[in-house]
Amino acid sequence: MYPTLTDLLKDLFGIYIPLPVQTFGLLLGISFGFAAYTLFLELKRKENAGLLPDVPTKETIGLPASTSELLSSAIFGFITGYKLIYIISGYQEFVNDTQGVLLSAEGSLPGGIFGALIFIYIRYREKENTRLPEPETRDVILKPHQLTGNITMIAALAGIVGAKIFHNLENLDEFERDPIGALMSFSGLTMYGGLICGAGAVLWYGMKNGIKPLHLCDAAAPGIMLAYGTGRLGCQLAGDGDWGIVNLNPKPDWLSWLPDWAWAYNYPRNVISEGIPIPGCEGRHCMMLPDAVYPTPLYEAVICIALFFVLWGMRKRMQTAGMIFFIYLLLNGIERFFIEKIRVNTKYHISGHAITQAEIISSALILIGIGGIVYLNNRKNKIPSA
Repeated sequence: MYPTLTDLLKDLFGIYIPLPVQTFGLLLGISFGFAAYTLFLELKRKENAGLLPDVPTKETIGLPASTSELLSSAIFGFITGYKLIYIISGYQEFVNDTQGVLLSAEGSLPGGIFGALIFIYIRYREKENTRLPEPETRDVILKPHQLTGNITMIAALAGIVGAKIFHNLENLDEFERDPIGALMSFSGLTMYGGLICGAGAVLWYGMKNGIKPLHLCDAAAPGIMLAYGTGRLGCQLAGDGDWGIVNLNPKPDWLSWLPDWAWAYNYPRNVISEGIPIPGCEGRHCMMLPDAVYPTPLYEAVICIALFFVLWGMRKRMQTAGMIFFIYLLLNGIERFFIEKIRVNTKYHISGHAITQAEIISSALILIGIGGIVYLNNRKNKIPSA
């Protein structure tokens, strides 16, 4: 496993470069980039087809820097300088425990003060350079695709918050033992929590700016599927605990071409240091699972990336707004429901049946997807073309 980019570079190229970049975090960032780019392309395509109207807004220019702007710059500058100087002075510690250093209260007070002053000055000069004797309010017309950056940021923030909330709801015992650590930890993210909260926030922002919800959902759906797939690659590379149940079954003959680790894997040097010690291993992350398990993140990555190409190929042929989104919900729900059968997860016991949070949500997505497809198909002549 490759908990950090340093581990990956060392194994692949034999070079050691101490970089404080976690593999999962890197793939998560790449995933958001893919989702943003595909959304940008789809919004622009729908604009050119006349399906999305311009977004009218107002912009006031020529104002001096306000107290709130200077204060926010000071706070951001202080935090940046406080942690940055501390990280530079203890870089190796930062590489060894990136999360611990970032979330600790340790820092450089002189660095924080210097950072605050620099950021205040930059903000003040920026506003002074555009200041007018009489500030002006102008009407500005934006294209929906120009809001891609804002949409991505909102989705990322709301998605991470939702992923943490749903993870803690699924692991209440862990939350009760250490509520602050459970909330602040970079690990422990539930995909469906991120999807639900992120989607809700994006729909609110889209409707606020006059973007039709069904068209926005259609534009985002393929990229979400791709982002989920690439995100699961990060889970596989880092070994973050999202693996399957123990797999002691022999590999079938018809899968003889498949590498052994793609059938059953011990996740050596996994990022959460779970399992038993690896003989002869020194340093951090020297654990591996005692029994090989199904590498379910790899399976999900392959399936969801393939489903992205299915959705991407279908998007121009679907003539009813919302159809691509409901097909996405159906496919995503089916994929996740069946992968849960071989995946390690917390189970709820309802009426004598053991079921996971993801099984409940994926079942709901399947029903919503089928219902949406049937509904839109019956009303396809009444809903604007996609």
